[in-house]
Amino acid sequence: MKRIPTEEAKEQFLQLIDQLDDEGFVITRDGEPVARLTKYPNRFAKYIGSMKDEIKVHGDIINVGDRWVKGRQW
Repeated sequence: MKRIPTEEAKEQFLQLIDQLDDEGFVITRDGEPVARLTKYPNRFAKYIGSMKDEIKVHGDIINVGDRWVKGRQW
């Protein structure tokens, strides 16, 4: 894991974010680690596209119309 002094991290923060990989960076002050910059885990990435070809949509799923609210007193 690459180590970066706090002053350098402060000056180059946006570039560090652009260069961020799975390992991340350790930010140091006076040679001692004080923080670690890593990617935020996306817990749901494995689900994106996982149901492709498993679900079939019939009709308009965006506009449910009045049939769901008939007979209700609002």
